[in-house]
Amino acid sequence: MATSSTSLVFKVHRHEPELIAPAKPTPHEYKLLSDIDDQEGLRFQIPVIQFYKYNPSMQGKDPVRVIREALAQALVFYYPFAGRLREGAQRKLMVDCSGEGVMFIEADADVTLEQFGDALQPPFPCLEELLYDVPGSTGVLNCPVILIQVTRLRCGGFIFALRLNHTMSDAAGLAQFMFAVGEMARGRLTPSIPPVWERHLLRARDPPRVTCKHREYEEVEGTIVPYDDMVHRSFFFGPMEVSALRKLVPKHLRKCSTFELLTACLWRCRTIAIQANPEEEVRIICIVNARSRFNPPLSSGYYGNAFAFPVAVAQAGKLCQNPLGYSLELVKQAKNDVTEEYMKSLADLMVIKGRPHFTVIRSYLVSDVTRAGFDDADFGWGKAVYGGPAKGGVGAIPGVASFLIPFKNKKGEAGIVLPITLPARAMEIFVKELDGMLKGKPIERKPGFILSSL
Repeated sequence: MATSSTSLVFKVHRHEPELIAPAKPTPHEYKLLSDIDDQEGLRFQIPVIQFYKYNPSMQGKDPVRVIREALAQALVFYYPFAGRLREGAQRKLMVDCSGEGVMFIEADADVTLEQFGDALQPPFPCLEELLYDVPGSTGVLNCPVILIQVTRLRCGGFIFALRLNHTMSDAAGLAQFMFAVGEMARGRLTPSIPPVWERHLLRARDPPRVTCKHREYEEVEGTIVPYDDMVHRSFFFGPMEVSALRKLVPKHLRKCSTFELLTACLWRCRTIAIQANPEEEVRIICIVNARSRFNPPLSSGYYGNAFAFPVAVAQAGKLCQNPLGYSLELVKQAKNDVTEEYMKSLADLMVIKGRPHFTVIRSYLVSDVTRAGFDDADFGWGKAVYGGPAKGGVGAIPGVASFLIPFKNKKGEAGIVLPITLPARAMEIFVKELDGMLKGKPIERKPGFILSSL
């Protein structure tokens, strides 16, 4: 079920970072981000990583050169990625489409793909070597919005690692760009899905008016779980594990999505693990892609942030004492809250309240990237054997976020891998709770039980 981080250590030789500009001249203009893009909770860098096997048909082809050239071609169409973010009045973000380029690092590692083991999943060894944090490159403003490192492996495979300024795109938008780079690498002259900017569709109304409840942005008092002595683990949920969890919920809820089921389970287990005060409210934030919630739906080529952070709130004691169906009902309701009006209300709230960060106190965020398509990026060597977030716990507050990532285990079973970050003692409790649920014997907690608060 769970795997711990590997002890694999290797050396990476990196060339000096360079800037890759669009292959042709592009418009020099300013483009405003949407008011969904432009919120405090997205002002950070998100890391993604792809692993590719050696492909005999690509013998003599250098992945670094192929990707570098394809990147320059793709940036002709996605030229805002080659620009720099600036900040205007009321902290409004805009892209200066300067054509300066994205940051690119060529590298070689003295390791083979096989040495990473059968289970390619976060946490990855030597991640800081595979996605180098170039000094001065991590700012939100006036920095490259994308950093890419392509690392050749001894076996002929390679690793493609990328870091994105999250205000520019969400998972679906980034995967779309990476897919386009892959198409250019394989000889296409234009992307099969033309990129669409249209950020005005998700900008605040005039005058702005908040018409929906947005409890995810409430000001909450309290302390954040102390994130020292952190442990990173990944958990695999295949057909057997998902089926075991479905058996724990009432029949009328068993047709829920896998995301809803796993999110409800993780929320309950994590709340028990961090030993939340039973009287305090805890929150689960569900990332919901809202592209299809608009009428008409947003264009398939839209690559901005188009999601919401709907939240379910429960008293910690009730969440831990009640069966899984209790948290599942709350998760389902939170997801259903997201409508076109909800998104417009959210954009308006950003302007009225000064672009607040979503509430992180006693909060846990789960994002489903199983359909984002990261592993579909094919630069000529085939699809990635792993493609997705490089680690869990990313964002302004470490340990708050987890991802559901598509994964095949060493038996060939397709499922979902979920990286989670917790303090060491909390991780022990989490593993015990989850193990009990998967064995169909969840630990019963009677009303009135006391958990010591961290």
